[in-house]
Amino acid sequence: MTDKKSVFPQLFLRLAISVTMLSAVADRFGFWGKNSTWGNWENFEKYTRQITSFLPEGLSVFSAYSATFFEILFPLMLLFGFKTKIAAYGAGFLLLIFALSMTIALGAKAPLDYSVWVGSAGAFLLAVQEKYSLTIDNLTKKYKIV
Repeated sequence: MTDKKSVFPQLFLRLAISVTMLSAVADRFGFWGKNSTWGNWENFEKYTRQITSFLPEGLSVFSAYSATFFEILFPLMLLFGFKTKIAAYGAGFLLLIFALSMTIALGAKAPLDYSVWVGSAGAFLLAVQEKYSLTIDNLTKKYKIV
């Protein structure tokens, strides 16, 4: 995905992963209103405890906060194309952990229905690209800023 034909698909993949992850964060803070799955932080913590039931409760709450932090950080990095490879690997592993946790706690159907495996695979596909189009990374390389 490094030739001219791949500029749009690569950008689309970055945007799709970013917007999807940020939408989930918006949901847990109630920004989707009546269309929310969780609607508030307390419901999200309950859900996190459900899918991390194999962990001690303290780690489950910690995982809710850390997942939210990384579900904000990685998508923003992908949106702006900043440290794109790191952000894509991060998103891929975060979604992989989420998919595995959902599978253990809820069975195979839930992560398939919510396309968590597809999101993880897409992030890993993005991570292995040689070059990224329309990114801050390109500007910093061009001007040797970072």
